[in-house]
This record gives sequence, structure tokens and C-alpha cells, in this order.
Amino acid sequence: MKLTLRTMFLALIAFAFVEPVSAQLSVTVSFGPPALPVYDQPVCPDDGYLWVPGYWAYDPDDGYYWVPGTWVEAPEPGYLWTPGWWAWEGGGFLFHEGYWATDVGFYGGINYGFGYFGEGFQGGRWDGGRFSYNRAVVNLDVTTVHNVYNTTVINNTTVNRVSYNGGEGGLTVRPTQREQAVEQQRHIPPLEQQTRHLQAAHSNPQMRAEANHGKPPIAATSRPGEFSGRGVVMAKSEGAPYHPAPSRSGATTEGAQGTAGRNTPNVANGGLTHARDLQPHQIQTAPSSGDPRADLQYQKQQQKLADQQNKEHQKLQQQQEKEDQKVMKHNADQQKQQQIEQRHQQQTQQLEQRHSQQQEQLESRHPAQRPTPHKPE
Repeated sequence: MKLTLRTMFLALIAFAFVEPVSAQLSVTVSFGPPALPVYDQPVCPDDGYLWVPGYWAYDPDDGYYWVPGTWVEAPEPGYLWTPGWWAWEGGGFLFHEGYWATDVGFYGGINYGFGYFGEGFQGGRWDGGRFSYNRAVVNLDVTTVHNVYNTTVINNTTVNRVSYNGGEGGLTVRPTQREQAVEQQRHIPPLEQQTRHLQAAHSNPQMRAEANHGKPPIAATSRPGEFSGRGVVMAKSEGAPYHPAPSRSGATTEGAQGTAGRNTPNVANGGLTHARDLQPHQIQTAPSSGDPRADLQYQKQQQKLADQQNKEHQKLQQQQEKEDQKVMKHNADQQKQQQIEQRHQQQTQQLEQRHSQQQEQLESRHPAQRPTPHKPE
């Protein structure tokens, strides 16, 4: 019986470490992350540590923020890190979370540097149970790290600091057959120390792009979560001229100007997470059609639609607040909280998109939009 329970326990642990490569945050952002900053790599702290490149993460309230590159001890011998990456998909930017596997998968063709030049990893390799480092690529202290070799790497990737794949100005690289095969391998999600590292970056206001303008004060660290001391490296410069992000709330949906003065929130940029963030719907001023009775009827239809949509706002807000209270009451872990937040954001975006479509349909029926019948002379 003890053997059976132990076997089941080990099987559950193994299952918990299986993570598909397509795992991603469901946050949809209409504008891409800033360019990758220019910085030096800190010295590898010890044998068995692998480089995890820095990247831009996103928070609906704080916008993009920099997660410093760092050295992380591999979870198991033979495992390599595939960096996370942003991609333009379905009308917005989605983040594909990084993972550990026995080979390096697709990471958008992004040149993160230090061995991650867009495909695979050139900074080292596993020799049996020990990791060998390529001195020509990564920063080492040979008095600490002894298993090394020296192979010059010819980097054929276009040298730029673009941090996303697809979309305007993004990379156009597609996964190779080998990288697609990695999707079927056993994956290990980011380790606990990597999660804490992410949280430390998120809690530091200076890591936000709005504060550092693409040049974070902490670009890389020698160990996860250590944001002070000798192992901290500052960015030399931003990777490209920084452009402030569009407003994350109260913005006008692209292409909506000229539709009777509509003030539709931009739900595609990831800034609206909860129904409470939505602005109340109001009837819009419309041009006169010359038919007072038709204009009055149209105004009543607008008021009815606005009342209905605001009731739907209130209903969704109450539902989301109940779920938030339940999460707090049961002291749910961060992963569960994140799942709830992502679902709330999706609900809010879908609701407002539907409302925008309803408004467009109503405006198309306005008497002033109808063609005037031609009168014979």
C-alpha cells in the first residue's frame, strides 16, 4: 500500500511539471512592448546556472515593465530555457510564457543576446550531467566556472532590438520543424525563484517603461530576485527611441472618430480589466434628419440602448466583485488570482466590444444616414 501511494504521489508531481509551449497570458495589448535595452551580462555565479534573458512583461494597471535578465540554476540536468516572447495574434499582442525543456523551442526569432540570437542557444551545452559554457558568448569567471569551451558564433540574425514577433515593425520569423517538435516535449514551467524575480520587478516602480523610458535602472542581475549589490547591471541605453504608450483607459477605439462623437473605451489595449473601469454609456448627439418625429424616435432608441448597456455593466461588475471577494476570502494563490483577473479582463473586453457593435448598428439606422429619395423633375 505504501508503495502504491508513493507511486501515485510521484506521478502527480511529474504531471504537475508538464506545461504546453502554447501557455500564455491571455492579456491582449494593442501596442507592442518597447525595444530591448542595451546592457552587459553579469558574471555567471556558479556551475549549473543558465542564462534567462530579460524581457518586458505587462500589467493592466502599470503597463509594460522590465524583468531583468538573470542566471537561474537549471531544474534538472539536460534542461535548457526557452525565453518567453510577445506575438501579434488575433488583433493584439499576446505573451507566450517561457519554459524549460531538453531543447530550446521557438521564441519569436527575437535576438535577446548572450547566446539567444533568435534560434536555439549558443551559450553552452550539456555534457552528461554537467553544463559546459561557451566563453565566446557568455560572461564567466573561470576561477568559479571550470567547465568551459570557446567557440566563435556567427550571428546571422539582423541586429536590432525589436522585442516582439508580428504586427507593425515586428519580426517575421516562423518556427522551424525542430522548434515545432519541441512543443511535444515535456516542459517545466518557470521555477518559483523565477516567479519571485518577476514579482520583485513588478513591485519596483522604476522598472516600468513609463518611468524608465526603455532604459531600466536594473537591466540584469547575477541571481534571481537580487536587485541590489555587486551583481546588478544597469542598462547602457534604450534599444530604440522610446514612444509613450497610448492611454490605457478612456481612449477612443481606432477608427471610431466621426461616428456621432462616440466615446468608446479602447478595450483592446489591456487597460480595462474590470467592468468598474468602464465609462457609463450616454446617448450621442446626432445630426438632424429633417424629420422631427424620426429624430425623436431615434433618440428614444439611443436612450433605451444606453440604459440596457449600463445595466449589463452593473451586472458584470457585481459578478466580478463577488469573485474577487471569494478569492480574497479563501486566500487563493497568485496563479489562481491571475486566472481570475485574466477572465475578468476577457469578459470586460467582450462586453464592450459587443456594445460598440450595437451602437454601430443603431447608428446605421439613423434617418440622416438614409439616402434621400430622388424626386423626378
